[in-house]
Amino acid sequence: MKNKKEGKKDVYAAREDSAARKDSAGAADKLSAADKAGVLTDRTENPAGMAADNPADMRESKLNPLYGGGAFTVDVIIFLLISLVASGIIAAANLSGTDGAAYINVLVSPVAIAITAAIFFRLTRVPVRRVLPIKTKPKYYIIGLLLIFGLLFSLNSLNDLLVKLFESWGYRRKPSALPDFTGWNVLPALIAIAIIPAVAEETLFRGILLSGAERETGSPLAIVFSGLCFSLYHGSVEQTLYQFICGCLFAFLTVRSRSIAPSVLIHFLNNAIIIVLCACGCTDMSTGELIMPAAAEIALTVISAVCLAAAVLWLILDNTPLEKRKQGGVAKFFIGAGIGLVAMVALWIANLL
Repeated sequence: MKNKKEGKKDVYAAREDSAARKDSAGAADKLSAADKAGVLTDRTENPAGMAADNPADMRESKLNPLYGGGAFTVDVIIFLLISLVASGIIAAANLSGTDGAAYINVLVSPVAIAITAAIFFRLTRVPVRRVLPIKTKPKYYIIGLLLIFGLLFSLNSLNDLLVKLFESWGYRRKPSALPDFTGWNVLPALIAIAIIPAVAEETLFRGILLSGAERETGSPLAIVFSGLCFSLYHGSVEQTLYQFICGCLFAFLTVRSRSIAPSVLIHFLNNAIIIVLCACGCTDMSTGELIMPAAAEIALTVISAVCLAAAVLWLILDNTPLEKRKQGGVAKFFIGAGIGLVAMVALWIANLL
């Protein structure tokens, strides 16, 4: 009997020991869960900590108006420095007035933009595909083609009207500094004046500058800033208004399509069509006006104006969401772009005088 009682005690003791182990394991699990919850709570309550733990968030934070506007200023400084070097080379090699000088001057801007882009992506570590997205819907290419057809043939007269206004103040047209477009010369011209500038300038103005400014200045103001910088950067008194409108509409297309590809295409087409028309003798090189019968010019202007209006309306009605303006975004942009804007305005005034 005694042995049986002792056996029962041993069984009861084993059961109690097993229960104690389970309670201990459960307590450990609860403590572990509490620790995990605490970590999650700390991270939730400390977004800065999350950003520090996530390099992607840190890179994304550098895509802002200060960096976007600053890229413009950096590019202007590099552009001016390379322009001085190019002028020295042209003078030393006695190339003034030659096609060689024209090509050197044309390529100064793309080289400056390439250096600026390399600096930007190196400093910010922002993925290239984030700033220069390619994929988009086919409809945006159609909108782009309507835009460029309308811009080229309905707003071309704006340049003439603006020049006449400036001429009333004593301005005189500057001689064309473009290379020869006749014969096979059209091929290097297309590469140097159409393809390379389209890629380079869209990278800066509709890529780095627009994507940086848009996040805090809002899409509408970012579009205007992109057009303004684009127009001033060219320093052409005659094409100031036309290039401003082009810059804004290219940016509007980029914002809606969320891709840089359509604007690169229509930028290339804008320059290429002008080169081909000049090469074919269809454009007056001194004024930029089309050489055609008055009736044909009127018909072309009306049709292209309808296409332009349709494209703009299509973009307005598009449902791609726009970024909203945030407090301090505009100030950041002008802090970054201020020096570049002042320098280009000074050059524009100098060209006007």
